[in-house]
Amino acid sequence: MVRAANAVRPTLARAATAAKPRVARLTRAVGPRLATLLPPPRPRTLRTWRYTAGAATAGLALAAGVVTVAGPWDADGQRTAERDRAAALERSGGADHGGSGTAAGAPLPAPSAASVLTGLGAATTTVSTRKAPPSAKALADVLGPLLHAPQLGGNHTAAVVDVATGRRLYAAGAGRPLTPASTTKIATAVAALSALGSDHRLTTRAALEPDTGELVLVGGGDPTLTARAKPGGWASLRTLAADTAAALARHGIGTVTLSYDTTLYSGPALHPIGVNDNLAPVTALTADEGRTDGSASGPAPRAGDPAADAAHAFADFLNKAGIRTTAPGPSKATSRARTLATVSSPPLSELVERMLTNSDNDIAEALARQTALASGQPASFDGGARAIATQLRKLGLPLSGASFHDGSGLDRDDRLTAGLLTALLAKAGAPARPGLRPVLTGLPVAGFTGTLAGRYTDGAAGLVRAKTGTLTGVNTLAGTVVDADGHLLAFAFLASGTTSPPDAQAALDRTATALAACGCR
Repeated sequence: MVRAANAVRPTLARAATAAKPRVARLTRAVGPRLATLLPPPRPRTLRTWRYTAGAATAGLALAAGVVTVAGPWDADGQRTAERDRAAALERSGGADHGGSGTAAGAPLPAPSAASVLTGLGAATTTVSTRKAPPSAKALADVLGPLLHAPQLGGNHTAAVVDVATGRRLYAAGAGRPLTPASTTKIATAVAALSALGSDHRLTTRAALEPDTGELVLVGGGDPTLTARAKPGGWASLRTLAADTAAALARHGIGTVTLSYDTTLYSGPALHPIGVNDNLAPVTALTADEGRTDGSASGPAPRAGDPAADAAHAFADFLNKAGIRTTAPGPSKATSRARTLATVSSPPLSELVERMLTNSDNDIAEALARQTALASGQPASFDGGARAIATQLRKLGLPLSGASFHDGSGLDRDDRLTAGLLTALLAKAGAPARPGLRPVLTGLPVAGFTGTLAGRYTDGAAGLVRAKTGTLTGVNTLAGTVVDADGHLLAFAFLASGTTSPPDAQAALDRTATALAACGCR
């Protein structure tokens, strides 16, 4: 150890001297923010190791920044000091196991830490990954009283599943269908990913009819198409207009008859709930989900005809790019129309995540129609509902009692069971189904993201990931949680007959928090 220290001391001293001013600046910059990285105080039942994990993560973030400024870097990316230290440690022979080589009276070096992870099936000491999952009786003792809370009304069901094995650990009316509200989006996500694949993209295009010179804006059903100046990674209507104008200029065309094509979708555009701030008319062409207030999520006033509004915006962008247009009207592109420019959505995996995190009804209904198209069904509310059921049946999921009428869960006639919801989540976590993983990664994080950002402020923040569901008299919650022993559990709680949404949500949150704290046996 002495030889190792002597070998690296000069180099480390130079590195430390050079880095000192930058380390000080980094410490001042990071220090005030460090507290925000640590989780808020939580009930004692969440165990000390979780606090330790949070503190360790924050510490690693600070350490990473300090190491970054330490330098200097070699051409091959390794710091000189690191290389010298590695060589010195090679010569000195490795870790200390009992103080050999330490000068008499000098402080002993810290002992080597025990292995954190061991081979699967091997005996363990401090850390165990072999504990059995919670027992049905123990879960019933913990969850039963919480689910019978008066805030959850007189009709509730529940199920808990071990994701690693798919085995059901707890059930209370798990096969009884109830109105699922927005937890329906979990089913929509699984069906869409199964039918289309996680890399699928939705394309909007501009096509020129060769005989008439008509320019057709063809909707591809992308609900995330945006007309905003800063698209934020989504498909841009402005970019499409600029590329189209450039293509027209190359052909010597300065004036066009503009029309728009929404024929990819069929059936009524208006959801059975009617005009509603939670959902625009569903059409194959829309920009910014027909929102008229500049918002990006949540309820908002919507355009009565999103397709016409998107086409007028496209015309404005073309005019600014030097292309004169007529007032746009509805039409249908022929098979002879030549595509001049296209823009595509992010992959379906990102659309699914945005849909689940923000409980985005517009994306949900678009994905239901895309699933219908991929399944040979009409791209309508009815066709989407049938296609979702068909895809889930192909996956071998338990559909007894389930009834789909839309993709968003806004229809009160939808029916799902707690057993089906947990089976969907377990399927999304199956090693053989990596394409379904966005269903889990898109779930809102308790206390941090999406529809759970303002919940779990006094328990299980960051530990629960779940899709919420709320209609008048209906409150649901379905997602995943890692329990106190490290088991990934999928759960679904459905309640009907509730009278106070905030009180019902709080009751569901208490139930999920108890599941997170459970090492129940």
